[in-house]
Amino acid sequence: MSDESVVIALGSNLAGAHGACEALLEAALATFAAHGLTVTARSGWWRSAAWPDPTAPAYVNGVVLVETALTPREALEVLHAIERAFGRERHEPNAARTLDLDLIAHGRLVLDEPGLHLPHPRAHERLFVMGPLARIAPDWRHPVLGETAAALAGRATVGTDARPVRTAIPPTG
Repeated sequence: MSDESVVIALGSNLAGAHGACEALLEAALATFAAHGLTVTARSGWWRSAAWPDPTAPAYVNGVVLVETALTPREALEVLHAIERAFGRERHEPNAARTLDLDLIAHGRLVLDEPGLHLPHPRAHERLFVMGPLARIAPDWRHPVLGETAAALAGRATVGTDARPVRTAIPPTG
C-alpha cells in the first residue's frame, strides 16, 4: 500500500430496496470501476451505532483504496453522483442515509477549498474509518498528522463501538 493511494470511506444505515446495508454497499462498490475508481484493497464491513443519534439505525462502514486519474474535485463529484444514484439526499448533516461516500485522502495532498478538505478533517477521530483502514493499510500515514492508521484507530474517539461484521471479503469485480 502506498501513501499515494486514494482512500474512500463507505457507509450506510438505510438499506432501501437492497434489503441490507451490506448489499447496498456492495452494489455501490461494484459501480466504482465504471467511474474511473479502480479498487486495489478493501476492508470488511464494520457496524457501529448511529452518531450523533444512537436511536437511528446502526451504520455499516468500510474503507477502500483506489487508483484513479481523477483530480480530488473530480473524485468527489463522482462520489456524490454515486451517492445520488443510490438515493442519497442531503437535507441535514448526520441524518440517516442510504449511502455515504467520503473522500478521506487523495495521496499525500493537503487541500482546504470550499467543499473539499483533504485529508478529511474528522476521519482520524472515527474508529469506523480508521479501524477498517488499519486492517488493510496499517502503515498508511495521515498526510497532516504523520501518524499511522493503526495508531489513529487506537486513539479514535468517535464510533468507538465499531466492530467488524465479518472477515470474509468477496472478490472485487
